[in-house]
Amino acid sequence: MLIAVDHVQLAAPPGAEELLRSYYAGVLGMTEIPKPPLLAARGGCWFEAGFVQLHLGVEEDFRPAEQAHPGLRVRDIEAYAARIAAAGAPVTWDDALPRHRRCYSRDPVGNRLEFLQPR
Repeated sequence: MLIAVDHVQLAAPPGAEELLRSYYAGVLGMTEIPKPPLLAARGGCWFEAGFVQLHLGVEEDFRPAEQAHPGLRVRDIEAYAARIAAAGAPVTWDDALPRHRRCYSRDPVGNRLEFLQPR
């Protein structure tokens, strides 16, 4: 029986860890968490905020997720989107989901992220 989502993994190109840290920790306000030593040798980095964990793993033939994405619930979405835009990342608003305010952005390697807040 499923009880929760433990984490979501996104891909990243080799050597992108510093870009990812500046975005996920610096812009999104997540905390980097240590990877287990055997997994750390593979590259990439892990982040968390509250009960949300995002793992970014290295793929040699990386292509950003154009459609697939995590949906991340936020508080004060207007301020959060402004913070993302101020860092130079794109913010695209979408009103198609009933009873929610939501927007999309892309991380520095092109992965799509959805941010939403119930109305």
